[in-house]
Order: sequence, then C-alpha cells, then structure tokens
Amino acid sequence: MNSPLPASRSVLSRHSTSTDRALSRRTLLTSAGALGLGGLLAACGGSDDDPSEGQAGASTSGGPWSFKDDRGTTVRTDSTPKRIVAFVGAAAVLHDFGIECVGVFGPATLENGEPDPRAGNIDVKKVTNLGNTYPQFNVERYASLRPELLVAQMTEPPALWYVPEESAKKIESLAPSVGILTTKSSLTEVIGRFAELAASLGADVDSAELSTDRTTFETASDHLRRTTGSGARLKVMAISAAPDLMYVANPDDFTDLRYYKSLGIDFVTPTKLSEGGFWHQLSWENADTYDADLILVDNRPGTLQPADLAKAEPTWARLPAVRAGQIFPWVNEERFSYAGYGPRIDDLAAALEKSKKTA
Repeated sequence: MNSPLPASRSVLSRHSTSTDRALSRRTLLTSAGALGLGGLLAACGGSDDDPSEGQAGASTSGGPWSFKDDRGTTVRTDSTPKRIVAFVGAAAVLHDFGIECVGVFGPATLENGEPDPRAGNIDVKKVTNLGNTYPQFNVERYASLRPELLVAQMTEPPALWYVPEESAKKIESLAPSVGILTTKSSLTEVIGRFAELAASLGADVDSAELSTDRTTFETASDHLRRTTGSGARLKVMAISAAPDLMYVANPDDFTDLRYYKSLGIDFVTPTKLSEGGFWHQLSWENADTYDADLILVDNRPGTLQPADLAKAEPTWARLPAVRAGQIFPWVNEERFSYAGYGPRIDDLAAALEKSKKTA
C-alpha cells in the first residue's frame, strides 16, 4: 500500500488491534515493524558511510549487483537478482517497467477471486501469493521460491510495507531486501526510484512502450496544470471515511496529493493533525469544518464510499460539494509508475473541469 489507512474499526479489524498505537505510528501495517528490522539492516548491505556507494549499480551480465535503497542501505549480491518477491503494489510497478516477480504478498485478489486493482497489470494467476491480507505472509512458501530479493514500499522507514513484525526477522534472513519510500516525497521522484531499481535489475527503461507511458503521464500533468490555471480556483479536499470519523488528508504527507498541489490544485490543508501526521480526524458532526468545492474520497477497501455516506451520515449530504455532486474517487493505492498515474491525473483534470465553485 502507498499510504497509511486511517484507524477506522473496519480497517483495524484487518491490520491492528490498537487504535492508539496505529495513530501514534502513522501506519497500521508497519506500526512496530521498524523495531524488528533495525538490527537486520547490516546483514543486507552497507550504510551511508561508504563513499563508494551510489544510488544504484548493476551488472546485468552476471557480475555483482548493488542498489542503495531509501533506508540508506546498499544491498549487494553476487549477480543480478532474478527471483524477486515483492509487495503487490511494488510488483505491479516493476511489471510496468518490464521486471516480473515470482511471488507477491498483499492484496492481489478480491474476495470473488478477481484481480485486485492494486495488482495493476500483473497476471495474478501466474505468481505465487504469499498472503492476501495483513499479517498473512507464508514464510515457508516464501523460502520455497528461493528468493534472491524482496522489494517493498515504505511509509515509515525502515519498516517494509506488509512485512509482519512477528516474522520480519525470518523473512529478512532468507533474502536481501529493498525498501522504496512512498510518502512525503515527490511523485516523480518515487516513480524515478522504481525506474532506477528496475533498470538495475535489467529493465530497458528507455523502451518505446515506457516512453509512451511517460508521455501520457506528462501530457496528463500538463492537462491538470492548465485546468488549475484557468477559471475559478476550486478548493479541493481529500478525505477517508469511517463509520465514526472523517479523516481529512494533509496534502504534503501524501505523495500523489503533493504532486497535484505542485500542478496548481488548491487543497484544504488541515489546521490540526493526528500524532505522526497524515490526517485530521473529525467527528461527523464537524464534517463541515473545512469548505471545499470538490471532495476526493479514498476508495480503498475498508473505507466508506459516497453511497454509504449518503445513507449513514446526514452531515455528509449537507456538504456543498456533495450537494453539487462534485465528488471524485481518490485512488490512494495506485501503483507508482507512469502507466499507473497517467490515466488518474487525466481523470482528475477532467473532474476539475466539470466542477464549479460552490459558494
């Protein structure tokens, strides 16, 4: 996953048993994983103290391979890893860049067996799934894959997304790992880091297909920039909804929102944040704390959607943006690739073009 879920009971039932702990650590899945990983980094590589270490280095012809990840750890292997296991979102990005994984962990399939959107264009029937929900991670099956590298996103380094605290030490002992930070950063920087990793693993990041994806992304970004620069300047609020609380996102903490802000979107910026950042928690009685012309609603499983809110929360129905029908899904777990975000940005620009000032 790309960013922390709010601590709603529906989400906590899947990821954690302590609301306070989840809020204080910013993420439900990696809230204590950092404690189990700190002592393992030395086994996976070097540190920033080695002046010979660059961001990435590789020999795709069979020689030594290395990559410096966003923990500041340089992973080194005798040859370029081929048997890669990754969190499903990271695997989807690597797939877009031309690198296939032998196994994934995290939400790859829906309850009906269909591919989860977070799997991107991966053929989920052709990869081994080590566990579809947190904290599922079949360590024995992982070992049987003979992994040469594990790749995961991070919201709070050094904890790796969806790697369970209780089995992190065993998992880390079976193969070196790479963590890519996906919060409080530039969207283009995160995509660039995945591109660097993919290139080091042998991907042709200058291929015609990837050039087309990059052009689509850049064209969509220009579309959004033009949209925000014309007409009335709209106020946009990104939220995640739970039965008891509405969570208003701080745009600077979310990589995608930060990028949209750089293109000109005028986001609501909360005046108060939870410990650790990311959200301002509001009771539904105070849902009108911030004025917004367009509301982006987190569409992840475990969160309430506009149809649910219309039935359950009277204050939601009274919000000006809701009355105007100016609501747009916030795909908060999109894969960090040009192919993933290009269409999202273009759709957001179109939603802004259709929206008007509500006051």
